[in-house]
Amino acid sequence: MSGSVARARRRDRRVYVRSHPVLFALLAAARRRPVLRIGRTLLVNDAGAYREALTRLPLDRTAPGTTGGAARSALDATGHRDGGVLFDQEGTGHRAGRRDLAGSLGTDGVEHLRTTWRPLLVRRLEPLAAGGEVDLVGLTRELSGTVVRALLGTAASASPAAVAEAAAVAEAAAHVAAASVRGELPGLRRRGARAAVARSTARLRELLGTGDDALPAMVAVATVNTTVAAVPRAVAWCADAGLWEQAADDVLRGPLTDELLRVTVASPLLPRVAAADGTVGGCPVRAGDRLLLIARHAVDAHHGAPDALRPAAPELARLVFGAGPHTCPGARLARTLLADVLEAAAPYRPVVVRAVVDRGAALPGWRTLTVRRGPAAHSPSEASR
Repeated sequence: MSGSVARARRRDRRVYVRSHPVLFALLAAARRRPVLRIGRTLLVNDAGAYREALTRLPLDRTAPGTTGGAARSALDATGHRDGGVLFDQEGTGHRAGRRDLAGSLGTDGVEHLRTTWRPLLVRRLEPLAAGGEVDLVGLTRELSGTVVRALLGTAASASPAAVAEAAAVAEAAAHVAAASVRGELPGLRRRGARAAVARSTARLRELLGTGDDALPAMVAVATVNTTVAAVPRAVAWCADAGLWEQAADDVLRGPLTDELLRVTVASPLLPRVAAADGTVGGCPVRAGDRLLLIARHAVDAHHGAPDALRPAAPELARLVFGAGPHTCPGARLARTLLADVLEAAAPYRPVVVRAVVDRGAALPGWRTLTVRRGPAAHSPSEASR
């Protein structure tokens, strides 16, 4: 493996240090303990305890400061009243929502979605062949917005107008997530937070054109924000750590994709609230206790480097998508999309020429990640021979 793993890790660490410095410092200081209680809050770092919290402990899906609470807050801010939007649902409603979404994100559904994003991906990377530059964040926004529109039944199109609409959907979804997170952070309520959530959510629903149906907006938020956080960071890792040979290899690309998703872990922290008494990692938990499930530590993202030749155990790597009934239904989509990005980019062996952290995003990531063709590049036609 060529390149510099140290350089790759330093660059990737910037998305935490510059966007959430206090939180990152706290989590880093506490990671040596499998489970650490601070008052009514438990920091869960151990993989086994992390899995136990998601599979054996009843969780309050509507509590403030959780994913479901943020989703509920976003809808309440626009006057929406319904049975929930998957993230904040319980019991049969939650299971039914997951089943409906899983149908679109299963094997056949993802293969259909690939037909919408692959032409856009190839076209947007073409400037690299002529020595031009490409902003991976902008590209990923277009890809994720296109996926959302396809999931909602919008006909795929590579026209400038369709691509612009997809980018607008992605931008609106990012604003919803950022405003919701700011509104749910502990501490004093921020002035205008609820109004900001309402404006962002209303704009997204207007762009999606789905009327009073809330689920599409929340699916858009989840799809866009995790994709835009993960894909550019994964490409930066490949560029800095010299992983393009693995990305170009049809056998190694799958394991490398899983490794990159494990190390970048788009959602590094899952805030949850216990709905009943229990235990996590041997530590007693009371109903109402707040759980900070540190996915980044559970999957050992802070040690080693992504390497398809020496990958982490699958049961560990899969924890980036949750566990049990709290497994992300978009896991297949995330793996496939990132693998396609790596395959399309690998012939150009891109190098990073500019990287700017997004300090206002809901998830740690880049606001800009500009790449150009590297000195060891091959043309796509050469790579296919």
